[in-house]
Amino acid sequence: MILIRDVVNQALLSGYLTLEAEEQLRKLLAQKYELEDFRAFMTLQKAAMIGRVKQESRELLRMQC
Repeated sequence: MILIRDVVNQALLSGYLTLEAEEQLRKLLAQKYELEDFRAFMTLQKAAMIGRVKQESRELLRMQC
């Protein structure tokens, strides 16, 4: 079973959050998860806010404008 922290670690290592990974995170966050997973998700949020991780969904939105 994949965990939130696994998806987060992949995004942090690659510097990129794909559409598929975002969808996977939505599904995982809708289920029960451990505190470590919540902390990992918050780390990902911070990384995205400072530009350390780029989001495919945001890049696609920018291209449409």
